Amino acid sequence: MRDVIYSMGTSADGYVMGPDGGIDWGVPDAEVFRFSIDEIQEVGVHLMGRRLYETMLYWEDPEKTPSFDEDELEWASLWNPLPKVVFSRTLTEVRGNARLATGGLAEEVERLRAEPGEGAIALGGADLAAQAASAGLIDEYRIRVFPVLIGGGVPFFAPHGQQVPLELVETRTFTSQVLYLRYRVKR
Repeated sequence: MRDVIYSMGTSADGYVMGPDGGIDWGVPDAEVFRFSIDEIQEVGVHLMGRRLYETMLYWEDPEKTPSFDEDELEWASLWNPLPKVVFSRTLTEVRGNARLATGGLAEEVERLRAEPGEGAIALGGADLAAQAASAGLIDEYRIRVFPVLIGGGVPFFAPHGQQVPLELVETRTFTSQVLYLRYRVKR
């Protein structure tokens, strides 16, 4: 059965987006970006909300972005063919290798887990991850903690009223002082 993973960067005070909607504090250096390239190769499908989908459209046309370096071109070459499912109440169409979700989150995850295929089911976006956490759908949390306090915004862990026991399975500290934590949900 395919695992569901929630992997995002967060500030040291636990936010994925600042009070003004900014994410510039979490721009990865080359080492962390390389780690993200390696991580995306483990993913078979990516589920995301509208805001993250719209942010990630930046990667859809790498040939139109001549400033992309070798690593950015590699990321785009992995990201673009990756199947994506977008959850939105406002979008009527999506681009690239994406489709709009036809069911609820639990229904989509159940269907994807039942389908043949390789790679994890990745979740992106704090709102979608909060829904998945409430439904007990997340198998792993992969957190890149950036050494900055931003004082508020959208939390990585939205309150969902449940205690979830975790097992630490991997840590890594990058030269930029970004800390990677990988937890598996104990079932």
